Amino acid sequence: MREWLKNHEGESVRTQMYYAKQGIITPDMESVAKVENLDPELIRSEVARGRMIIPANVNHKHLNPMAIGIASKCKINANIGSSALASDIQGEIEKVDASLKYGADTIMDLSTGGDLDKIREAVIEHSTVPIGTVPIYQIIHDCGDDINNLTVEVMLQTLEKQAKQGVSYFTIHAGFLLEHMPNIAKRKMGIVSRGGSLMASWMMHYHKENPFYEAYDDILDICAKYDVSLSLGDSLRPGCLADASDQAQLNELKVLGELTLRAWEKNVQVMIEGPGHVPLNEVERNMKLEREYCHEAPFYILGPLVTDIGAGYDHITSAIGAAVGGWHGCSMLCYVTQKEHLGLPNAEDVRGGIIAYKIAAHAADIARGRKGARDVDDAMSDARYNFDWNKQFELALDPDKAKEFHDETLPQDVFKDAEFCSMCGPKFCSYKITQQIVEKHPDLALAN
Repeated sequence: MREWLKNHEGESVRTQMYYAKQGIITPDMESVAKVENLDPELIRSEVARGRMIIPANVNHKHLNPMAIGIASKCKINANIGSSALASDIQGEIEKVDASLKYGADTIMDLSTGGDLDKIREAVIEHSTVPIGTVPIYQIIHDCGDDINNLTVEVMLQTLEKQAKQGVSYFTIHAGFLLEHMPNIAKRKMGIVSRGGSLMASWMMHYHKENPFYEAYDDILDICAKYDVSLSLGDSLRPGCLADASDQAQLNELKVLGELTLRAWEKNVQVMIEGPGHVPLNEVERNMKLEREYCHEAPFYILGPLVTDIGAGYDHITSAIGAAVGGWHGCSMLCYVTQKEHLGLPNAEDVRGGIIAYKIAAHAADIARGRKGARDVDDAMSDARYNFDWNKQFELALDPDKAKEFHDETLPQDVFKDAEFCSMCGPKFCSYKITQQIVEKHPDLALAN
């Protein structure tokens, strides 16, 4: 448990939102303010009104607090996790290492195979950023891999167990109701959310309401006890362009707005998960609808992918939509790797997905005019114009990759001081030619 929390042990309610509503600036809020270069009072007020969350389970001992919200920098999440076909704790630790090295702001453990408790325990122990989960995966595991064995008791036991371990946010599929089922038949691709499809199967088998919705108050009590934030899941997110912004998606979004208000009443922090496949021209509208329906709770989007034919390159098709989403108000981007739709990503796929989304998030921050967002770009421009290769490597989002590409053809140290690269060579470098022109004609700088 983080040091300052020891003074508050035994309190029945101790979430960041609770303290914020009381006018108290917690050490976690102070930490976030320093990282974001924002006023601590702004952080407190944004958390109090629900427009920012600080996902920080009281039991995550090595956590460095971070914020998700429109007032802070656009964040990115990296998904990791084992499957029934590939389960290895060390492999997941390697993915955590890659996530931390390349700058993921949060990590979701989506493991569905192997010893789920041990994998999660190792991931949380190894991570300094918040860990999120989709509890339905373990709930099904604990029900003998049969969704029809799900009970509210097992569901709540699993949530409590994960909260005790230190999970900082849960994806809960509570907004998908039985009344939404007729909308599914009209779709080209039906339900593409794993959690959503499992809940649909349970509801249709018993013809009863979604148990996550029915037990929502009990879920909130668990979240409040450990300060677990809720990431209200989009069970009916579109899985193809043809299904984007349809009635199924938007009806669920409205229910998520209702659930947001209920969570805030119990001082539980909330963010809203958003669409998967959306045409580029519809991204802005989706961001506006979320703010309207969900009372400006932070929006956490998967992509969105702006075309359906990028198999093998979906980290690119999705990063395009993510940049536009971030520009128009999304608070966190859930990365997509090039393995999306094709297989389980490895550590190198995690690296590529993170960098693609760091680019998207940074582009969004620049587009939104965040103070200081472009400083690093201006520093890179100076380094390029001055042929400072080592500085260029240092400033790059992936320094190792930048140096690797440069050194493929000019590996010797002497070329780190060269006034050219292998693309143009020493005679056709536009920077050098420009510098020579300016040197010969100093009066150009005085013109106008």
